Amino acid sequence: MTALREHSRPDQLDAMARFGLTGDGRLGLAVPTLRALAREVGRDHELALALWDSGIPDAQILAGMLAEPARLTVEQMDHWVAGMRAWDVCDQACTHAFVKSPLAWEAIPRWAAREAEFEKRAGFALLAVAAVHQKQRPDADFLARLPLIEAAAGDERNFVKKAVNWALRQIGKRSPALREPALTVAGRLCERSEKSSRWIGSDARRELSRRP
Repeated sequence: MTALREHSRPDQLDAMARFGLTGDGRLGLAVPTLRALAREVGRDHELALALWDSGIPDAQILAGMLAEPARLTVEQMDHWVAGMRAWDVCDQACTHAFVKSPLAWEAIPRWAAREAEFEKRAGFALLAVAAVHQKQRPDADFLARLPLIEAAAGDERNFVKKAVNWALRQIGKRSPALREPALTVAGRLCERSEKSSRWIGSDARRELSRRP
């Protein structure tokens, strides 16, 4: 925590808040600074757990970079998502820790069904990240996750709908075999009554239609 406080940038907090980078106790550290600290420390699971429980968003982002994915438990992962209060904390944990855990795939539908905004976002952010990084996973697994996207597309909350959109786009870009099913889902969403569904569908269709 001492190193984090040494790199704090309180003058950046107002600007960060305009982009939704909020949370009690935020220190204003830039992500490259956190990455540099993570490289200095190396993987340290116990330290990661302690940093997470501090509740400080910057410390929680660093926690995701320090955690040992193979040592994460279902209980730890659920505890982390329950404590998320900002989208960057959510996305960084998914990118640096959760997606590398053998428990990641089953966490996706569990979190996607949650009501809390950032817990639900975590389900779809993790799905998006998995579509990019879990290269050995068969396309059929991602095809089977598309119903989660349709089920959540009517959620108007900004940080949920953006993650749902992100997941749909990343699945569609994963392979030619998934592009058409993703476009089909996007088309159905465009025909729905909810504003969020139409936005998700139209944005995903626009991006996926540009691909050869």
